[in-house]
Amino acid sequence: MLRRTFRDGKQVKHETLGNISHLPPWVIDMIRRSLKGETFYSADESFEIVRSLPHGHVAAVLGTMSRLGLDRILGTGSRRNKALVKGMIAALILDPSSKLAMARGLGSETLSTTLAEELGIESAGVEELYGAMDWLLSRQAGIEKALARQHLTDGSLVLYDVTSMYFEGRTCPLARYGHSRDGKKDKLQIVFGVLCSREGCPVAVEVFEGNTSDPKTFSAQIQKVRSRFGLKRVVFVGDRGMITEARIREELQGEEGVDWITALRAPSIRKLVESGSLQLSLFDATDMGEIRDPSYPNERLIVCRNPLLAAERARKREELLRATEKELDKIVQATMRTVRRLKDEASIQRRADKALDRFRMRKHFQVEIGPAQFRWRRNQASIARESALDGVYVVRTSVPPDVLSGPETVETYKGLSKTERAFKTLKSIDLRVRPIYHRLAQRVRAHVFLCMLAYYVEWHMRRSLAPLLFEDHQRHQAPRASAVAPAQRSRAALDKVNTKRTQEGLPVHSFRTLLRDLATLTRNTVSLKHNPHTFPLYPTPTPVQKKALELLGVRLKM
Repeated sequence: MLRRTFRDGKQVKHETLGNISHLPPWVIDMIRRSLKGETFYSADESFEIVRSLPHGHVAAVLGTMSRLGLDRILGTGSRRNKALVKGMIAALILDPSSKLAMARGLGSETLSTTLAEELGIESAGVEELYGAMDWLLSRQAGIEKALARQHLTDGSLVLYDVTSMYFEGRTCPLARYGHSRDGKKDKLQIVFGVLCSREGCPVAVEVFEGNTSDPKTFSAQIQKVRSRFGLKRVVFVGDRGMITEARIREELQGEEGVDWITALRAPSIRKLVESGSLQLSLFDATDMGEIRDPSYPNERLIVCRNPLLAAERARKREELLRATEKELDKIVQATMRTVRRLKDEASIQRRADKALDRFRMRKHFQVEIGPAQFRWRRNQASIARESALDGVYVVRTSVPPDVLSGPETVETYKGLSKTERAFKTLKSIDLRVRPIYHRLAQRVRAHVFLCMLAYYVEWHMRRSLAPLLFEDHQRHQAPRASAVAPAQRSRAALDKVNTKRTQEGLPVHSFRTLLRDLATLTRNTVSLKHNPHTFPLYPTPTPVQKKALELLGVRLKM
């Protein structure tokens, strides 16, 4: 009913003007609000979207940072520097680029996301970003200690590995020529090592000169974990190129509270077979066993044989043998041709050396060289000796069996693949640390530390978002029949791969595509044509976006 109230003398009277019950509810609501003094305009006459910026992925990353307590981890200090550091970390996850490109993206006229506005760092210049990097580097020790408190405890397993990255430029003191894992032998590089928790969460990073060998980086990590992190007991896990015989003898033996897990190299395994300590007939009944050898006192040797690895090594060796034979046959033909015949023994030897070394198959061939003559044949005895050890590896550890059983030790060593995933993410898939353009040593260190912190945030995001990703979100599975056997994906993970749908029927994403999907959740700045006031307006999240934000524990400001 539409009624009015009026005063007649000292009496208050009511009058019914009409019945509007037949009108649609939204019309009745407009009449009610209009009578209260509100003014209404049509959408075409009143509203204008001034700007629309991608926002959902920004909210997801910044919300995760807040949930992880990144402000507290960064410590006390300049709020501006904190905001800039958080902006650089978020930018590395959202859209990796150089600091110059990042600064351009923070300009008020060149904003590509809501990141700068959310953190209040609009129009921050390159020099200001560099200043924040210097500020961050000065706090690295404290930040890493805070991360260690969260993810490491006394007796923790610590995964450690190193990699290298090529460098653009020639003036950085850290840049050196060394063994390039990127295949860029003509470029200077740096080396950096990452300490991770047992689950693969990054805790600390350190940058070394590009010609530093892997084992030489290990000493600093022992001191870091014992002194800076204050851990009295720790177990280091490193590959056979990291925790070498020399490192064990010079630095680990006699170091109270420090144990280690590594593996033997192929020549050492062969010596075990020749000495009789390792009987290959052991693998007729089992794929894993524990042995002792006088050359390794007070240590446990856990021998394993993986049939799948054996088949793969046999296949690869055969391919390399055939590729080498193809090169050797070219030399044979060169000694038999009629035009420009290859006759000189020294020239034949040089070509043969090049062919044998190209695929590192020299040990498997026997060659005969004479004037205008060249013959080769496979060294079947050498091939048989090597193939007998196909798929065999030996895990070496100082950890007593009452702390880690044999299968647990093997599974722990295989956990190094988690640091390899970290390097893969840092170098190419998502964060793209390389190539490096900074010229000052402290800026290179700060750049790598920023990337590690970005991976720290992304690592937690991936774990939370796992139900929506092509990843196994059922981390607590039934134990495998054998620690040597390859890890099996859960039934739920296989279903996601096969159907491309989650259990709730939502489409499955990679981490990158899910961020792109969240980016379509825009923040629209709306203005009133009859009023200079503007206000933000957000669209309704899709089911995928809503689920992703729920998994991350992030709520949008609507």
